[in-house]
Amino acid sequence: MNVLFRILTGIASFCSIATSAQLAVTVSPVKFTGQKAIVLMALTNNLAESVESARAICFLLDDQGNMAGQSTKWVIGGTKDRLALQPKSGTIFNFVITSPQPFTTTNLTAQVSFSRVVLTGGKLANLQQEVTIATAIK
Repeated sequence: MNVLFRILTGIASFCSIATSAQLAVTVSPVKFTGQKAIVLMALTNNLAESVESARAICFLLDDQGNMAGQSTKWVIGGTKDRLALQPKSGTIFNFVITSPQPFTTTNLTAQVSFSRVVLTGGKLANLQQEVTIATAIK
């Protein structure tokens, strides 16, 4: 896990160099455990202020583009026991998507988007300009 963290942190650092002054997000390929799909995301705050909370939506798409699952979660903050993401720091979030039935294919890709990013003092981030999402190479 430590090696994976270093790799993802390196990928997120590379993305953050290319896209400064943003919340840089790197989405890893989907992994499966039983009826659960796990999408690992590395988040790096390159903004000048803290990200108090961020809510993301993860869609699992098959090779035809059909949705095989989805989930919405607070990936930063959102609850009293989850801390804000300070400037120039990063974190990793495991997006777990459960299915009532086994997935019919393991050839799924994750598509992530953010519905809300709250900065210091309750200020809302401009999602189109201040959030960059990249996909890690399989």
